[in-house]
Amino acid sequence: MTKGTRGFIGGLEMLAPLGVEEERALYPVIEAGRRATAALATNEEDDPRERRRLLRTRQEGQEAESLLLRATFGLVRARVVERGYQFYDDDLEAAGVEGLINALQRFDPAKGNRFATYANYWIVKLVNQTVQQQSGLSDAEMRLVLKLQRFERSNTHRRLTKREVATELGVSQVRAHEVMQLSRELQSRRFHSLELEDVADPRPVHDSADAPPWVIDELRRLTGNDFDAFWQFTFKTMPMEEIARLHGISRQAMSKRIERSRRAVRESAVAERLERWFDQQ
Repeated sequence: MTKGTRGFIGGLEMLAPLGVEEERALYPVIEAGRRATAALATNEEDDPRERRRLLRTRQEGQEAESLLLRATFGLVRARVVERGYQFYDDDLEAAGVEGLINALQRFDPAKGNRFATYANYWIVKLVNQTVQQQSGLSDAEMRLVLKLQRFERSNTHRRLTKREVATELGVSQVRAHEVMQLSRELQSRRFHSLELEDVADPRPVHDSADAPPWVIDELRRLTGNDFDAFWQFTFKTMPMEEIARLHGISRQAMSKRIERSRRAVRESAVAERLERWFDQQ
């Protein structure tokens, strides 16, 4: 069973979501693989043919689990982006994948739920925990920020007032203002916004979430951990000094890393195609 790739998380390919019947077909294979794993762990099987059968069944089960996980990776990325992280965040994606694995270990298909429906709870839980750890928010603050973000996602067509936020959160307008500020600060930790006049030779601000998937996939592959810095420098969303400060290194060191990324892009097999896309921006 082959599904189209949608990018990478932790070096593993994201696959297109499985259909209902495709997903259900994996469950007995996974369960048989787990039974084979348990049987092999006892070391009581002396028949070489039966042992080979168990090894083959275990391998098939592991492959089915891998397919189910990678076909649900899109849900991990969606939850990360939903938190306001427009550039991919390896820590949050790793947390989401951990939640996905926890879900797979606990999932009981006999209850009738889709795996993605069940996994969403665990993905959100671990991603939120990681966001909270990164930001230093208290449990109460995190709950209010998440409630605000859900409210904002349901009202993307207009700007919310403090009164509306206060009513939705069940807090005072003063507290609502504080929560709105916390939410903005939380997002600014990931991508800083600057006025265009503060940036030399500005290009139009271009959000990586709006770029074609193939562009992001290729740049992520070529630049690795320096993807964010490369993107910020390329589209002049902030000066070099700010990029370096954000990454905790000197301007000179940051310049070398970006130049290394630029060289990797220029020398890549898709350099011409990428150049045409950049020229169109």
